[in-house]
Amino acid sequence: MRDDRCVSDLAALLCAGPGLDLASIDTASTPGLPGKKAVRKNPKPWARGDLVSLGERLAIQQEMLYANFKTNGDRRRILLVLQAMDCGGKDGTIKKVAGALNPQGLRIAAFGPPTEQERRHDFLWRIRHAVPPPGMIGVFNRSHYEDVLVVRVRKLAPARVWRSRYQKINDFEEELAADGITLVKVMLHISLEEQRRRLLARLEDPTKHWKYRPEDVDNRAFWPAYQEAYQDVLARCGTDAAPWYVVPADRKWYRDWAVAHLMLQAFSGLGLRYPTASFDLERERKRLEEGTNK
Repeated sequence: MRDDRCVSDLAALLCAGPGLDLASIDTASTPGLPGKKAVRKNPKPWARGDLVSLGERLAIQQEMLYANFKTNGDRRRILLVLQAMDCGGKDGTIKKVAGALNPQGLRIAAFGPPTEQERRHDFLWRIRHAVPPPGMIGVFNRSHYEDVLVVRVRKLAPARVWRSRYQKINDFEEELAADGITLVKVMLHISLEEQRRRLLARLEDPTKHWKYRPEDVDNRAFWPAYQEAYQDVLARCGTDAAPWYVVPADRKWYRDWAVAHLMLQAFSGLGLRYPTASFDLERERKRLEEGTNK
């Protein structure tokens, strides 16, 4: 029988609490994996197999979330926010974790450089338009945090501008939480060396050339500045309403397993059940058995 305590234990292990030192985290580590001998011996196939089970459980939770919205007008929803350095695995995580869910109940938004229209508005304008509606699961591939990460590192705005955004982000996320949104904010944490390996793999695979950008190599020069910016994000924008989780992501199989667990933890906190029938079950059964529609 499955031990669900590992879900809450994993969340505690990965939560970016006060005083977290990002540089001290081993990006190839696998915190929270069960200590059973069979798991320790072959963790990769075990985690991939367990991910199938996690996907099935997440799909049930997703259905209950939507069912309660349709039946009772329940406004609750889940929003997974994924941030990472280039090649950090955001796309792969979405494919593996969200792939088991009903696409009709998903709203996935990818945030690249803002368009001309988006630049004419506050930095949160485009984010607000992508927030999932009640009963849905939302996924942000990058997010509002780009405006205190890339904007800061590449000096796209004065320091006084991006520094003021930390509090605006916290206020925004508290607003989301008050409206029934459970935020699962995950930094997929990879090493500089792992990024190099993944970039090389893209060059060696013709089917991945479209994902390769020469500027990704140029950005490697800014690695220390990005790590410092992420450190500040974790320290300044990890709140009770919206904590940050740091998932070591050099091992893709662990990354997917851990994020799926964090999503299941978020659902567990909602205490969802299928709505009870609002009609007379026996009467409806009798009508069908008698072949009448009266």
